[in-house]
Amino acid sequence: MARVKTGVVRRKRHKKVLKLARGFFSGRRKHFRKAKEQLERSLVYAYRDRRAKKRDFRRLWITRINAACRLNDISYSRFINGLSKANIELDRKILAHLAMNDAEAFSAVVVKAKAALEK
Repeated sequence: MARVKTGVVRRKRHKKVLKLARGFFSGRRKHFRKAKEQLERSLVYAYRDRRAKKRDFRRLWITRINAACRLNDISYSRFINGLSKANIELDRKILAHLAMNDAEAFSAVVVKAKAALEK
């Protein structure tokens, strides 16, 4: 059986890993084994944090909406309940943007939510 030499394939694989490991500290960017270990860990962190980012932004939006609701004399939970009763389908990202950048428009939405709660 013929002998298989992996020189070209191995070099290509190592170069691919070391290229992805640029920016790592010390031997974690220079030595293949350490770079590979750190890269596997880093990819796990990246996967995890892509999901955590969605949670973090939702928390931020809810905090901003709650602060704006309090300025309009209504709690966050009553405001969301009023929106659903008024059939206003704005997501939290848009509501937070309104609360931060267009207080008058947000106040108008709050008035409609309060009116729906009184019915």
